[in-house]
Amino acid sequence: MAIITLTTDFGLKDHFVGVLKGSIYSELPDAKIVDISHGITPFNIQECAYILKNSYNSFPKGSIHIVGVDSEATQENQHIAVLINGHYFVSANTGVIGLITSEIKPDKIVEIKIPNPFHGSFPVLSVFVQVACHIARGGTLEVVGKPFNELKDLREFMPRIADDGKKIIGSVIYIDNYGNVVTNIQKNLFESYRKGRDFELSVRNHKIKKIHKAYNDIIDFSIEKSRRKGDGDLLALFNSSDYIELAIFKSNLKTVGGASTLLGLDYRDTVMVDFL
Repeated sequence: MAIITLTTDFGLKDHFVGVLKGSIYSELPDAKIVDISHGITPFNIQECAYILKNSYNSFPKGSIHIVGVDSEATQENQHIAVLINGHYFVSANTGVIGLITSEIKPDKIVEIKIPNPFHGSFPVLSVFVQVACHIARGGTLEVVGKPFNELKDLREFMPRIADDGKKIIGSVIYIDNYGNVVTNIQKNLFESYRKGRDFELSVRNHKIKKIHKAYNDIIDFSIEKSRRKGDGDLLALFNSSDYIELAIFKSNLKTVGGASTLLGLDYRDTVMVDFL
């Protein structure tokens, strides 16, 4: 039985997640359900896209990913099912899949057209679960939809290049549980414009001239402890998804604060790289 994953902004206080799982188990008693996240900021498509893009490929091919963020259907927000690199995605056409398809061409896209659909306020249950269970039983996309070629993308994820390649203007796209700030500047883009040059990464009134590979790279163990950088110091690194991330070493967002609070950064705020 294929794995079915759930990524939503439903939270865990209400009954919605439990209802989804119960409905899947009612149709597929042997189903394997995995929660990717139910803590997406409400209606934050960019945040959802970042989490989904960086998690789906850890699952085996054939997995089915239900995306429950801004899922009500409209003329401009169609319900779709997409096959990409052996993975199925059932979602609204919000652009959430666009971050994945910007790197991998989809194999198949359909607009969901199931018989006698119930147009209520909970389409993840009334539509997406039906489609996911159909796929999990071995069904094809052609049965649940018609070909579709108007997949939205997320242009906000793309940083701008300025000054004839001497500047990258990026923005904050995600803040994690530690208060670490993830930008939309990826390593391959950074290196393609850097061309061996020195650089300054500017954020608020801070300038950073080095990007690390790991958090503890900030510590120079050859220096006496009292003089080392360490807990509470700001650093930049390429995170596990190869995006530039700003972090406070060993921060705690709930006590001393993290990079987001200490630097005063929020979603969409600007981060710039200048090549010298």
